[in-house]
Amino acid sequence: MSMIGAVDIGGTKVSVGAASADGKIIHQRECPTDPERGFAVSMLRIQQMLHEVVDICGKIDGVGICCPGPLDPFTGIIGEVGTLPGWQGGNLAEHFQQEFGLTVAVENDADAAALAEYKWGAGKGSESFIYITISTGIGGGIVLNGRLYRGGKGAHPEIGHQILDDSGPLCYCGARGCWESLASGTAMSAWMRQIAPELEPRTAEEICNAARRGEDLALRASARESYYLGLGLANIITVFTPDAICLGGGVMKSSELFLEEAGKIVKKYCTQVPVDGTRIMLSTLGPQAGLLGAAVAWTQRFASTR
Repeated sequence: MSMIGAVDIGGTKVSVGAASADGKIIHQRECPTDPERGFAVSMLRIQQMLHEVVDICGKIDGVGICCPGPLDPFTGIIGEVGTLPGWQGGNLAEHFQQEFGLTVAVENDADAAALAEYKWGAGKGSESFIYITISTGIGGGIVLNGRLYRGGKGAHPEIGHQILDDSGPLCYCGARGCWESLASGTAMSAWMRQIAPELEPRTAEEICNAARRGEDLALRASARESYYLGLGLANIITVFTPDAICLGGGVMKSSELFLEEAGKIVKKYCTQVPVDGTRIMLSTLGPQAGLLGAAVAWTQRFASTR
């Protein structure tokens, strides 16, 4: 059975594994991203993990890599990514081609996850499908008629940087009140620090756990998250009216705190489109969507030419 080496680079952690052609992760390893250590040091660490995976799983046919954008998927060069400071200009494809002597496909992380969910997960059978990851940041991938949508010059649409409130928090993208600055896990933590600076800083996961315990401030953070999650989804449904939207990412591990209220916001504001025609679902591939998507990206580009 053919296998593809897969690398999923996130703002918080990196996953490395080997994926089979039928959508199974054979073996997987993880480590913190620690972007402050620098691009070159991080590449050596990730390559070592992939070598360890290959030693266990055997020969791989190629390498698929997904990474947050801005990112050129055809050259593999990283742009100015807010969650990966100092990595700008690094060439993912070049580093792995030189190390492994194999073809390398690089894809935006949300686009990769969209491909995986469309092929094997929640989007299977949909004609128009949008995957959205809500985690350290917010990103999304769009699949229309079975093909990944790319903008002009192959650009990746940055769904997470739609502006919802231009008086809101300043984002690294330069805008105030974009979706990522209001509804990401990072945004939840930042809002709580602003409201209660005397408290120890909390991660989004810690805030969600506190909300389950009924803590008032955490419940307010949860309600705020629900509102802005719903507002962003309402915009996307109004613009694209997709068959299905799939939600993934770390914040969605606590989806029971948000989805019902977010759905009410969607129905309140989606008055010009048939909102009931869009299914909003959770990822069925979970944290493996990135690795599987990296493998799909490689397969789509190179498997037919082998």
